[in-house]
Amino acid sequence: MNTIAKLTSAIVCGLFIGLSSTRSIAEPTGEELTPQQAAAASQAQVSPQDIAPLVSKPLYEFTEAEVDLYLQYLQAFEPDLRRRIVHLARKNLGQPYDLYLLGEMPFEHYDPQPIYCLGKSDCLVFSEHTYAMALAHDWPSFMSLLQRIRYRDGHIGVATRNHYTEADWNPSNRWLVEDITAKIGGERVVPFRQRIDRSAFLKKRYKLQVEIPVEQHDDVYLPFEAIDLARQHLAEGDFVNIVRGKPDPAAEKNSTFGGSAWVGHVGMIVFGADEQGNRQVNLIHSAKPQVREESIDQYIVHSTDNLAKLDAEGKARLLGFKFLRLQANPLNQLKQLDGPDAPQLTLPKGGQAVFR
Repeated sequence: MNTIAKLTSAIVCGLFIGLSSTRSIAEPTGEELTPQQAAAASQAQVSPQDIAPLVSKPLYEFTEAEVDLYLQYLQAFEPDLRRRIVHLARKNLGQPYDLYLLGEMPFEHYDPQPIYCLGKSDCLVFSEHTYAMALAHDWPSFMSLLQRIRYRDGHIGVATRNHYTEADWNPSNRWLVEDITAKIGGERVVPFRQRIDRSAFLKKRYKLQVEIPVEQHDDVYLPFEAIDLARQHLAEGDFVNIVRGKPDPAAEKNSTFGGSAWVGHVGMIVFGADEQGNRQVNLIHSAKPQVREESIDQYIVHSTDNLAKLDAEGKARLLGFKFLRLQANPLNQLKQLDGPDAPQLTLPKGGQAVFR
C-alpha cells in the first residue's frame, strides 16, 4: 500500500509555515467591497472583512493563509478561467524577479530550494504559479496543481522536473495547453532541432547520476518578423515561449540544449489597448527587475535593437515565438490522464503526496 504524505505545512526559505484553521485573518481596515465582490465572498463563505484588504493588496505580498482565502473568493467572483488568469497575473505586477527559486526541499536534497515561492518569481515560476492559482479553489488545491504542472506525470523529483520548456514542460502539460504554433504560422514557421541530454544536465547541475536516453527533439517557432500572423489567433491566458538562439542552424550548438535555438523565456498573453483604444496583444512576464506587462510589439523592439551586433559577435538573440493555447477545460483534461481524483502526485521514493 502506498504511503500517503499529508502535507499540512508548506516550506518557505527553509521554514515550516502552517496554515491557520481559522477563516478570519484580517483586522478592520475601512476598505469596502463592491456589491459584486461582497456577493462573491458570501458565495464562497468567506468573511468580507477578510477579503476587503486583499482586493488592493499585491499578490506577491500575500501570506499563505491569505492566498487560501483569496482563491476561494476568486472562484466565485470570476468564474471564467481566462479572466482569473489575467486577474492573478496583473495582481502580481511589480513582483520582484529572481532566478532559480524552486527545488524539491524537503523531499530531496539535490536542489534545496522550496517547492513554491510567493514573494519573488522568474519567468517560469510566475507562469506556473499563475496557472495553478487560477485553476485552484484553495491553498491545498493550488499546491497540488503547482506540483502537477512542475513535474512530469506529477512525479516529484529533480530528475522528473520539467527542466526543458519545449521538450519537457509543453508536452507534460498538454492537459493545460496545446501547441498551436504550426497551425497559425503555416509555411512561415522555422524548424529547429535539439539534442537533449538530460543525464549530462542533471550530473552537471545537481551532481545526480541517472540514466536517461538522449532525445532528439524537433520543433518549430514563428519568427518574430511574422508576428502579424499570430495576433488574431491568440487569446488571453495563452502560454508564450520566447525562442532564442542563433539564426544560422550551422552555428555552434548550445551545450545545454544541444541546438542553435531554444526556449529561453516564457510569459502569458493578455489584451490591452493602444493609444487609439484598439485591442492590443500584450505579454505579461517576469524579467529583471520585476513582473511587467508590455505589448508584444514593444517586447520585439527592445529585444531586437542590437541584432547586427549580436549576430556579428555570434551571440544568442531573439528568433521568434511558440504559442500554446490554453485548453478549454484543463481540469477535465487532467482527469483523463490522472483519473477522477486528479491531480495525482508521487513522492520521489514512491507513495502518494496529498496536500491538505
